Amino acid sequence: MQPSSSRVSLSFDDYLDLLNVAVQVGDKKWQKEITRKLERMMRFESAKA
Repeated sequence: MQPSSSRVSLSFDDYLDLLNVAVQVGDKKWQKEITRKLERMMRFESAKA
């Protein structure tokens, strides 16, 4: 049996929720990773406008 591969898409709100969790658990590395992703998403949305 082959494992199924699926692509998951997270919204801006999902990343904000993850950032809140990262802050609550005190994971600075994860916070930076999520913040960078949010910044890229914002730049991409600005470029589309």
